[in-house]
Amino acid sequence: MKNFKPNLIKAALISSGFAFGIAPSAFAQEATADAAGDDTEVIQVTGIRGSLMRAQAIKMDNTSIVEVLSAEDIGKLPDTSVAESLARLPGLAGERRNGRTSGLSVRGFNENYVGTSLNGRELLGMGDNRGVEFDLYPTEIVSNILVYKTPEAGLINQGIGGTVDLQTVKPLGMERSITLNGSFEKNAEDSANPDFDNEGHRLSFNYVDSFADDTLGVALTLATMESPRQEEQFGGWGYATANPDNAAPGVDVPEGTLILGGHDSLARSAMLERDSIAAVIQWAPSDKLTVQLDALYIDFVENDVKRGLEEGGPEWGGVDYTITKVEDGLVTEGYHDGFYSVVRNDAKEQNAELTTLGLNVAYELDENWTVSADLSSGKVDKTITDIESYSGVGRAGVDGRPISPRSWTMTSTGAVYGDHPTLPGVDLTDPSLISLAGPQAWGAPIIGSDAQDGFVNKPVFEEKLDSVRFEVDGYVEWGIFTNLNVGINYSDRSKSKINNGAYLTAPEYPGQGPIPDPVGAINLDFIGINGVLGYDSLGLFNSGYYTATDAGLVQNDRLGDTYEVEEQLTTLFAKLDINTELGDVFIKGNIGLQVVNADQSSTGFSTTSDVDGMTVAVPVTGGADYTDVLPTLNLSAEIYEGQFIRTALSKVISRPRMDDMRPNTQATFAFNDNQIANPDPANGPWGGSSGNPELKPLEADQFDLSYENYFADDGYFAVSFFFKDIKNWHRDTSVLADFSDVYIPTLHQASDGSAPITFLGGVSSVLDGFEGFVRGYEFQASLPFSMIHDSLEGFGMYASATFMDGKLDPAPGQTETRIPGLSEESYSLTAYYEMNGFEIRISGTKRDPFLTEQRGLSLSLVDATDQGGELWDAQIGYDFSESGIESLYGLRVTLQAQNLTDEDTVQAAPNDGRQITRYQSFGANYLLGFNYSF
Repeated sequence: MKNFKPNLIKAALISSGFAFGIAPSAFAQEATADAAGDDTEVIQVTGIRGSLMRAQAIKMDNTSIVEVLSAEDIGKLPDTSVAESLARLPGLAGERRNGRTSGLSVRGFNENYVGTSLNGRELLGMGDNRGVEFDLYPTEIVSNILVYKTPEAGLINQGIGGTVDLQTVKPLGMERSITLNGSFEKNAEDSANPDFDNEGHRLSFNYVDSFADDTLGVALTLATMESPRQEEQFGGWGYATANPDNAAPGVDVPEGTLILGGHDSLARSAMLERDSIAAVIQWAPSDKLTVQLDALYIDFVENDVKRGLEEGGPEWGGVDYTITKVEDGLVTEGYHDGFYSVVRNDAKEQNAELTTLGLNVAYELDENWTVSADLSSGKVDKTITDIESYSGVGRAGVDGRPISPRSWTMTSTGAVYGDHPTLPGVDLTDPSLISLAGPQAWGAPIIGSDAQDGFVNKPVFEEKLDSVRFEVDGYVEWGIFTNLNVGINYSDRSKSKINNGAYLTAPEYPGQGPIPDPVGAINLDFIGINGVLGYDSLGLFNSGYYTATDAGLVQNDRLGDTYEVEEQLTTLFAKLDINTELGDVFIKGNIGLQVVNADQSSTGFSTTSDVDGMTVAVPVTGGADYTDVLPTLNLSAEIYEGQFIRTALSKVISRPRMDDMRPNTQATFAFNDNQIANPDPANGPWGGSSGNPELKPLEADQFDLSYENYFADDGYFAVSFFFKDIKNWHRDTSVLADFSDVYIPTLHQASDGSAPITFLGGVSSVLDGFEGFVRGYEFQASLPFSMIHDSLEGFGMYASATFMDGKLDPAPGQTETRIPGLSEESYSLTAYYEMNGFEIRISGTKRDPFLTEQRGLSLSLVDATDQGGELWDAQIGYDFSESGIESLYGLRVTLQAQNLTDEDTVQAAPNDGRQITRYQSFGANYLLGFNYSF
């Protein structure tokens, strides 16, 4: 039986060379020959339908189970970020972080367990770990994105979840094209911070051309953007056990009832700025030699301010409180008699630069055999400057300060505060009342127990990756095997972190002074509070206003979280392509093997405190050397024309997280009076942690089975089943430990000299050897409505649904069994109309709750439960090439709306969604744009 290759799909692929971000496959070569032989009319297919056709053709031809995203035109993906587009694919789900879809899960595993490559080469992320923050990569450089759900031996960068390969244009042989893209962006919410805007823009320039009789091809992309975000956030500290003695008359408080222990809530404004340059140069000086150079540079800066309040509450804040209502084990209403509110004016600046270069040289030995060499180098530099600035009604210990009493009611968005039933409130927007001085006794012996008026975390990250790959590829006649691909890949990767930090003290200390140059009042009515006084804390820090004292002198988690990790990977691989027939059924696929040797090492520090409270750091090292053997099998059987059954067996791995591989150990003590006086070890002052430089890769055995039916050039449906038997997983373990051995009475005390209530605290580490599974079903369809009735020409839809379950062995003494990034159900739907130049599209995604991470103390990453959500976007556009106005040919205008329903992001306790720990609302976002090609 001949492979199914519809002529229209062939024509679309041939005429839209930009869609092939990979080297021409046998399918593309055959299609070219067939088109020449049967006088197929080569047409240019762009827009929504063209994108779907190209993606479908690549998906159909691949021997692996893949999902494909193809650009609608040069420099134009369907969405404004790579992450948003990927989140609509079957089996994938996006994660919003601070209002932007940034994270990505593939088959239930978040981006830390997903391999990411650019033109087949491993791509460095710009985050804390291996995971790529996909929204930081410009859509303008992408022509195709392939998501490999099943690996093959030649796919070097693998992950348990899968592999995402971003592919750029291949310019050789293409006609000249110049494309300009631009858009104006505006958030629906006015900026709550008067020194930030809610308007942005995007501009890009794409140039593609061939020279010297099509022996030299050049593609160049320049892109710049400014994207605003607005946010209202409630942050719950957590939920303590309520004291029944504090119940109001007639209110029953059962044993074990929980109560909100405090909050930090804020109004956030941010501006993301990104400049990018991407280039591809292809040179074919002869029929046998092809050389390609790829280059990508990204300069990323994000500034944001978070202004609001931090207030202790019942149990954890030392306040007198009264419980007025309890529902199903949770205090839902009450009031407390006051806390010295900490007015927070925090600011963060993130700076990152990514540079990556790749050179590929391929030489045809003869008509059957090719040898190639590929060299690449990448580097990321990232610095985060995160300022905390504390102000309030006066420095801790000053007599006569007014205190802020509150009543509260728990809602679906967290706590909403109101007036105390009898006590007067405090106006925290009054410049005559607010001083730039810490109202709580926060500090350390090195600066004074009340001298901490702020803090700066300033971690510096540097990551490098150099790779070289040699391979031989050629035709063989070995029974069912028709092609052999063998090679070796060597990569050298390193990542370092310097965990800088400093205490900030205002110049008036031990006195207090007014706020310098307030920017105005910041509205907090979304939590029932009128607002706080705002000021530019980052500007004060940069100007040298504060006295900065190196926290690394006394904070053991500074050098205790400073490290460098190195790994050298040598991968041998061999793959045999399968092409055969079983009766009338055509079968193709591949069988292969990877042998991966890892040599990993790391350096860091073990930290404790001496009798003077100073950090004592001892250099430590660690590492491991091991080999993994990874077999793969992919088979695709065309049982009827256009109908395929695919199956795959493989062993897959994900490399350990970089921060988990540090050799560091540390013991810490929090100089915070509330923590020192807290008897609960989970909220006490003691803590410790360690890394594990001997971690081995996360590992799973994988089985896949799918049925795909391609019933039209732009229509298909597919059903897939997968099972991942997890053989090795890593778990953060926390063991309750007694810190009496490191207790120094003259050092480890509260501001009044009192000793800690408890000497117990948690010591965390990372262990491997845990097992589990993930299994799931995926359903997807793409349907042009013209197949239903001719009157529906131009209408269509594509949709998917994914159902998964899975669990992991819990860590000792814990109950957590969830997979990071797994939602039990996720859905995607896009409906469109494209006819006579008009383009209308509405898209929605929905996912169930899932386990994720958020920033904790000292910018550390801690587990959190995201409640999932439902996001709807819409777009309307017009392509003037259909207008008949010759002067406007090549111009397309669009209006996009993101987050139409103003969907919030909610994190809560895994067993009770009412226990909100973070609630975020961002508002809708609108973009008016154009795309002009000539």
